[in-house]
Amino acid sequence: MSVTEAAADHLLDVRGLSVAFTRKGRRDVRAVDGVSFTVDAGQTMGLVGESGSGKSVTSLAVMGLLPKRGVRVGGEVHFDGDDLLTLPPERMRDIRGRDIAMVFQDPMSSLNPVVPIGIQVTEVLHRHQDLRGDAARTAATESLARVGIPDPTRRLKEYPHQLSGGMRQRALIAMALACRPRLLIADEPTTALDVTIQAQILELLKELVRDSGAALVMITHDLGVIAGLCDTVHVMYGGRVVESAGRRELFAEPHHPYTGGLLASVPRLDAPRGAPLHPIPGSPTDLLPWSEGCAFAPRCPNRVEPCTENPPALESAGGRELRCYNPLVAAEEVPA
Repeated sequence: MSVTEAAADHLLDVRGLSVAFTRKGRRDVRAVDGVSFTVDAGQTMGLVGESGSGKSVTSLAVMGLLPKRGVRVGGEVHFDGDDLLTLPPERMRDIRGRDIAMVFQDPMSSLNPVVPIGIQVTEVLHRHQDLRGDAARTAATESLARVGIPDPTRRLKEYPHQLSGGMRQRALIAMALACRPRLLIADEPTTALDVTIQAQILELLKELVRDSGAALVMITHDLGVIAGLCDTVHVMYGGRVVESAGRRELFAEPHHPYTGGLLASVPRLDAPRGAPLHPIPGSPTDLLPWSEGCAFAPRCPNRVEPCTENPPALESAGGRELRCYNPLVAAEEVPA
């Protein structure tokens, strides 16, 4: 089977994606380093990791939204058989918004503050469905109603500052879903929202994926979001995937010390009163270059000598991928 035929088996097939930020007279900063994953129609896939792990840069590279200057992108991103990284800008603009859409992290900075919501929602309908006038306004109203915004006809005339944080996020989702894309990328869609609104947004995304059969890529650092939404999970650290598994397998038995640390640092309702949390020591900036060893080694309690000598390879076994020399043996050994 050829590479193109294999890529066509998945809706999205990312292979060896790398993104480096370049600056004259400075060493390149590699934000994404050889990331590979696949997403099928109707599947919800999670990318999880701390800030700076490369999650958002990965999504921007897939969408073709990284700047042209000072950025070097490599690898392959196949969508429905086409490599998005090699498509001309005109063709990519046809796909973006129509077949692939993205919900950005901060609705206040993603929406134009001086343009009414209605114009921003109908813009994508003008571009991809050639709807104008009453037809565009009707479709925009239906999009806002679909995501649960009350009185959508009136909201079309309002500006972003007149909407609450949850409603602004719903408006962003309405814009992303206006053309019923086949792939939706959600980058921290519940950031800065209170817990009740977070639950509503997640339930909305779950329903939309189920009803439309679209694929969803959820990017977040919140493991609670991952636990309630995703089918498969890819854990990123230092620009690379360090562990991949099904949601249930990952939460029941994390193998990578970083995954175990993320789970152990989350408060649990079944823990005794006053039980201490177990944060991961250090910060994401305390990393070793992958060319010299495991990036997580400076913070890893399971560090052994090979970790600082050779970069571990991503190996597959039992339906799981793991990049570690000294993995956790069982879930019971992870502090809870």
